Amino acid sequence: MTDPDLSPAARSTELRADEPYERRWLALAVIAVTVLMVILDATIVNIALPAVSVDLHITPATQQWIVTAYTLTFGGFLLLGGRIADFWGRKRTYLVGAAGFAVASALGGFAPNEALLFAARAAQGAFGALLAPASLALLTVLFTDTKERAKAFAVYGAIAGGGSAVGLLLGGVLTEYADWRWCFWVNIPVAVIAILAAIPVVPESKAPGDTSYDVPGAVLVTLGLASFVYGFTKVAQASQQNPGENAWANGWALFFIVVGALLVAAFVVVELRTRNPLLPMRLVLDRNRGGAYLTSTLVGAGLIGAFFFLSLYFQNVLHYKPVEAGLASLPTTLGVFIAAGAASGLVPKVGPKPLMVIGGLLAAAGLFVMSFLEVDTSFWQLAFPGELLLGLGLGFTFVPLSSLALVGAGVHDAGAASAMLNATQQVGASIGTALLATISVGAITSAVTANPGLLVRIGPGPGDFAPNAVAMTQGYTTAFTWASALLVLGALASAFLIKATKEDLPDEAVVHVG
Repeated sequence: MTDPDLSPAARSTELRADEPYERRWLALAVIAVTVLMVILDATIVNIALPAVSVDLHITPATQQWIVTAYTLTFGGFLLLGGRIADFWGRKRTYLVGAAGFAVASALGGFAPNEALLFAARAAQGAFGALLAPASLALLTVLFTDTKERAKAFAVYGAIAGGGSAVGLLLGGVLTEYADWRWCFWVNIPVAVIAILAAIPVVPESKAPGDTSYDVPGAVLVTLGLASFVYGFTKVAQASQQNPGENAWANGWALFFIVVGALLVAAFVVVELRTRNPLLPMRLVLDRNRGGAYLTSTLVGAGLIGAFFFLSLYFQNVLHYKPVEAGLASLPTTLGVFIAAGAASGLVPKVGPKPLMVIGGLLAAAGLFVMSFLEVDTSFWQLAFPGELLLGLGLGFTFVPLSSLALVGAGVHDAGAASAMLNATQQVGASIGTALLATISVGAITSAVTANPGLLVRIGPGPGDFAPNAVAMTQGYTTAFTWASALLVLGALASAFLIKATKEDLPDEAVVHVG
């Protein structure tokens, strides 16, 4: 029932439980724009890394923080951001997240040194942790019809799967034809337009009932996830700096991983005993949702290998320019859009499980095809079909995954459930970066040890050697093989853990007017 105390303007963006919100599709378009901004920002600077490093005098040892400062805060604050969205108001959280993201992007673009750049990237991640779960939770309460929700999640799934590739393309174009700083500034007009459109179009909603915050849980999980992700980042860093040593024996890396695991374990204990927990354990212990979260983690771990190592292959082996490397990543996006559109119609008919299993196997097949790349392999011979298969698999995976992780969570827990989905992808991506980077460097080291002729001189000093294209290709393709295995594990997790059928998809939650 409509609140009589609301102004006419407020009533125009009020969610009612007895009827669908009439401007829900327009609201979806607005939300989709900012979701794309958050997702592509994780990769948009990847191709620009050399230009940024030269301009701001960033050393190879600290260069990785341009990427990980973002993923650390994004992954660490996601659960807290989800609860803030539920309790404070999803629209309000969305607007604050978008505005903060724009300000952080402006600071990053104007950064005169590495310290301010890293701080700006961390701020982007923190505000992204507000924006992402608020956006997905809004979709949950906006679309209650099964078929309409499947279409809405098809849009979200296409963005989640293709956003990284779009980021690589956009980063390449901006770096080559404008300036790397535009990789940050491009977010400002997007965020401003989204905010101005969201104010009259996107409705407010919040969780009913008890909305007290679980402060101890928030502190424990934020510090735990950040420490855990940082530990794996240290492993990747150690493998790059000391390729001949066992990166997993790095003392500080193991320390942060163990501390992170202990803090997360303490968080679970606190959540089981707290009256209004940050992450209700019923969300994770539900077999279907737990399977979705595990699949999300494994897909996130394998997916990072596709874009990271494929970009390196294109630039370091095939010597593509930044924009060419970005364009060469587009087949993945094409596959995602095709599969996401098909999946939106198939999910209500066949249920989530078959599509997730098929999608995981298709994506794994795409990466496996790319594991056969060589120094002189034609792009159309292996890279194109491999990327297309990868994109098709991701599209079929992300659409039902996004829906399954939220179905039955209820309006009270929508933000927490969506935040957990995002958090698993981020943690998976961080673990995947460390694992695959270590494996790749190990393969390169083994290649040059067996055949010193694979080293080329890059300077006058006795140690000024680097692996040639053949050795690098061996490292990248080995990473593709292992990334493929991670995606197969994701498909198996879906096959054995998920039991939901198409009849389980309707959501009976009552929408609360905020």
